[in-house]
Amino acid sequence: MDSLTQAALGSAVGYAVLGNKIGRKAILWGAMLGTLPDLDVFIPFGGTVEDFTFHRGFSHSFLVHLLISPLLVWLILKIHPTTRVHKQGWFWLVFLILTSHALLDSLTVYGTQLFWPLTEFPVGISSIFIIDPLYTLPLLVGIIFVLWPRINRKTATWMNGVGLVLSSVYLGWTLAAKWHIDTNVQLALTERNIDVIAYESTPAPFNSLLWRFVAMTDNHYYEGFASVYDQPSEISLHAYPTQPELLTDISNEWGVQRLQWFTKGLYSVRQEGSTVVLSDLRMGIEGSYVFAFEVGAVTEGGIQPGSYNAVSNRPDLNQIGMIWDRIWDPAVSLTPAARLSGGVRLD
Repeated sequence: MDSLTQAALGSAVGYAVLGNKIGRKAILWGAMLGTLPDLDVFIPFGGTVEDFTFHRGFSHSFLVHLLISPLLVWLILKIHPTTRVHKQGWFWLVFLILTSHALLDSLTVYGTQLFWPLTEFPVGISSIFIIDPLYTLPLLVGIIFVLWPRINRKTATWMNGVGLVLSSVYLGWTLAAKWHIDTNVQLALTERNIDVIAYESTPAPFNSLLWRFVAMTDNHYYEGFASVYDQPSEISLHAYPTQPELLTDISNEWGVQRLQWFTKGLYSVRQEGSTVVLSDLRMGIEGSYVFAFEVGAVTEGGIQPGSYNAVSNRPDLNQIGMIWDRIWDPAVSLTPAARLSGGVRLD
């Protein structure tokens, strides 16, 4: 999730754990600890693929959180020695903030290695978009009440708790919405006799009413949008070709295998000039994928390993306003005609 949301969650959890003992210190430490796991983005892991696939690794591991929490408590008590009587409470504050950060990240599509080093499996439940105001706002309102000078501690604690409950209920709603969307999309795929080998749905930006989905077959992938109000027959799909055979000569390359694993099979392969590009289909929209890499170079002797340079093509933010229209009207298309070259619409 975004840094503001993680800081707000950390502050809310911190105050819920220890606010009645140490007051607003819990808010400050909660915000700092809530952003701590994401500082791994500043670590150079050795290359673009490494940076992409090692992010949300060890810093998001429950086991690492368990081991590092006593050290962080020791540092905190050096700064606040008068709170030593609450040493156990500080431990739970630190541990729960770090683990709640990782749990929230695991609800996005990116992939979070919750059990590193036992397994590097990137948990990505994909039930919430990386920025969702309806999740963040209750947390922020609760924190504002805590920081408001004229609010007594009992009221502040209650309002902070309400914010946490409301945001948690919203997460429950997103899980239910995802189940509903996936059920309808599977029915739509079955009606069209499409057998898929990999599938994922993700909320469209800033909401949980409209969802984008990708379904993979051997030589094609299908992209579509589905609203929680759509019937299966109203869900349209666009088919696009992919060329996995371009990876044959470089299939043993660590970078290629790592990307295939991390994307959970939801990737496309295409040739752009003399370059083979592998795109993560989970994040972005057709024609504008956030993570894509030059994995191969086409030569006279075949395809050689590429530079693995990132080929990021961010989605057009001018389409954000169309999301609201598509929620209510299945006829609204979020896939411009310009992107349909090579794509086939299936209604």
